[in-house]
Amino acid sequence: MAEIAKISSSLRPAGRKTCSRIGFGTALTLALCCLGAPSGAEVIKGDRDFGEYLSAVCVTCHQISGKTTGGIPPIVAWPEDQFIAVINSYRWKDRDNLVMQTVTAQLTDEEIAALAAYFGALPSQPDIKIQPDVK
Repeated sequence: MAEIAKISSSLRPAGRKTCSRIGFGTALTLALCCLGAPSGAEVIKGDRDFGEYLSAVCVTCHQISGKTTGGIPPIVAWPEDQFIAVINSYRWKDRDNLVMQTVTAQLTDEEIAALAAYFGALPSQPDIKIQPDVK
C-alpha cells in the first residue's frame, strides 16, 4: 500500500492536492499502469507545424510580434519547458486568469507541447519605440 501512495504522489504535480474521493481500485489501477512507465516524467516532443496551426487562438490576444499590449505578455521565444510549466499552471488553476484557465483547460499535453515548440522557435522581437519626427 505504501508503494501505491508513493507512486500516486509522484504523479501529482507539485502543490496539487490529492482528491479524497479516489477509490482504492482507481488508485491501484493507476499504480499498476505506472509501474511500467519510465521513472521520470515523460517528455512529449512538440510538433511545430501543429503548434502553428493551434496558435491562432493564442495570437487573438498575444502578439506574434512579441510585443506587450494592454498588459498581455509576449509568449514568443520562451524556453519550451518554461512555456509548458506556465500553461499547465493556468490549466491546473494555480494561476488566476479566467480567460487563460478556460483556454488552457481545453488543451491536451500534446497540444501544449506543440504550442511550446512553435512559440519557442519564434525569434524574440523586443518592443520598438518609434520616435516622433521633431522639426
